[in-house]
Amino acid sequence: MNSNELLQSYRSLWKNRELATGEENADTVLMIAIEKELRDENAHPRVRKDKQRKLIAAIKRINDSSLSSDMKVALIDIHFKVFATID
Repeated sequence: MNSNELLQSYRSLWKNRELATGEENADTVLMIAIEKELRDENAHPRVRKDKQRKLIAAIKRINDSSLSSDMKVALIDIHFKVFATID
């Protein structure tokens, strides 16, 4: 799977979420979006959840989607990679 397919699949999970578009590298846009998701940066600071809960919620959202099995595995794998890099 290429980066653009992964990014399009991620976008399909979050219909109203603004993601960078244009000249940016699809890998970079996807990694930044997932990191923001796991850090819960789209929520107010007082109601943010920890990264473990956000990872579980993301996996559930991906698993419950209508994406292909291969795409689900690839997105979950990327979530785990990003999760391992954030403090």
